[in-house]
Amino acid sequence: MVAQEKIDLLRKKIDEADAIVVGGASGMSAASGFVFYYQEDDVFRQLAGGLAKKYDRHNMFDLFYDRRPSQGEQWALMLRTIRYVYECHTGETYTDLAELLEGKNYYIVTTNQDAQFYRVFPANHITRIQGDWRYWQCSQPCHDNIYDNHTETMWLCDAIQNDALPDKLIPRCPRCGRPMAPWVRSREFLQGTFYHREMKRYYEFLQRHADRKMLFLELGVGMMTPMFIKEPFMNMVYQWPKAFYATLNPQHALVPKEIADRSLAIGDDIAVTLKQLLGKSTAGMKEFNAKEAFNPARVY
Repeated sequence: MVAQEKIDLLRKKIDEADAIVVGGASGMSAASGFVFYYQEDDVFRQLAGGLAKKYDRHNMFDLFYDRRPSQGEQWALMLRTIRYVYECHTGETYTDLAELLEGKNYYIVTTNQDAQFYRVFPANHITRIQGDWRYWQCSQPCHDNIYDNHTETMWLCDAIQNDALPDKLIPRCPRCGRPMAPWVRSREFLQGTFYHREMKRYYEFLQRHADRKMLFLELGVGMMTPMFIKEPFMNMVYQWPKAFYATLNPQHALVPKEIADRSLAIGDDIAVTLKQLLGKSTAGMKEFNAKEAFNPARVY
């Protein structure tokens, strides 16, 4: 449980802010129970099928980055993950955040690819820095298009055989014929028109409110890619005298000394903290244990 004085301070900053910029990352989804990326839970076992035992892998991150699975096996993993993104429940951290921000002037920037923010927030209030599993792109990429993959994902999942998608069914680029790829951060990641339009919308929100009381609310941002959310948030607070930085993270609630007087670090469970901010009961909630969920050999 978070000390009441911290809850009161953050609630005050939320209420007083002229604008709120939310930075949401993997810890936000982990706090809602989506931990198959990091640990061997029932969801991971379901999505990995026999490939977990075949390649001796115990979470989806490690299996995705393993170079041994065949192209068909890689596609089976991706398709099952994408289908899960479409069909899974909406995380309670997201619905609580939506309630907390109701009526506020806010914008959301996220490194998550699971589209959970889109379940409860308008698309024009969100920028995806690392893409979205629900779209495909050319793996080259040979052109500046991304493609909605819902329909194709559903029937291709049903065509998986022995934990592999048959080679003849691997989606191909309609222009060059090369295999398609998920529109997520990778060596091939397409930072084209679609991507830059979302980034422009985010930058314009920042510019409009640079001299106002702006709250940078960081939720579950770790140290895997600090250059996308964590470091820019800290730098903007350092440069803008009326800005305030709040980080909620049970693993990486860090504050530089240069902005310590305009910052708040809460190293507790995000789901519990949001309930406290809303004045809701936390009775019966099991707090998220970062040491149990995350692989200590990997930086998230």
